[in-house]
Amino acid sequence: MKKTHITTAAAGLLLLAGAGAVAAQDVVIEPEQETVIKEYVHKQPLASVKVPGVELSIGSTLPDTVELHEVPNVKYRYVVVDNQTVIVDPGTRKIVEVIQ
Repeated sequence: MKKTHITTAAAGLLLLAGAGAVAAQDVVIEPEQETVIKEYVHKQPLASVKVPGVELSIGSTLPDTVELHEVPNVKYRYVVVDNQTVIVDPGTRKIVEVIQ
């Protein structure tokens, strides 16, 4: 009986963990914010940096050594990595969008 409860609890935790991972990757930047970000980034170009070992994809985490730059009136930050503008959630340092 106890074994069943442990297995059910473990399955529940895995389900919750999986749901959290999906939610983290489903960050949607509102179209107005995306326009503001793109216009600001275009006017404030940054030098491209290299971040070895980090895949530039949504959900990847940038290390603390990468300086994130503010976009006025937007909660996200940006940095240019390998000549691609990367939008980052400053709280988690996770990539929320890669602008081509």
